[in-house]
Amino acid sequence: MRFILNVIWLVLCGLWMAIGYVVAGLICCVLIVTIPFGIASFRVASYALWPFGRTTVERRDAGAGSLIGNVIWFVFAGWWLALGHIVTGIALCVTIIGIPLGIANFKLIPISLMPLGREIVPTDRPFATR
Repeated sequence: MRFILNVIWLVLCGLWMAIGYVVAGLICCVLIVTIPFGIASFRVASYALWPFGRTTVERRDAGAGSLIGNVIWFVFAGWWLALGHIVTGIALCVTIIGIPLGIANFKLIPISLMPLGREIVPTDRPFATR
């Protein structure tokens, strides 16, 4: 079932959202100081491309640097990526078949706003990194 949902997700919105994260990552990698933001953006792009069967957990070693980085990320890139998830989530929820995909889109909003200090893990091992 995960595979089917991931394929439908990829066709309807996953590819476009992943492209948005890759563009944000490339812009962040242009400047030397923002390379950690670019790496986080590429990591979230892979999650946005194929989300079913994976989840996010907080990293134990994330500290004040992640908090400051998330504030900077929110100001420059996070809000428009979250807006993309909101728009596509609402559009997917219009149809009955798209409701699970819309809900998955809404679940991606927190990581699009604050990607630093989070780790993407398979759903069968959500507590493996803690």
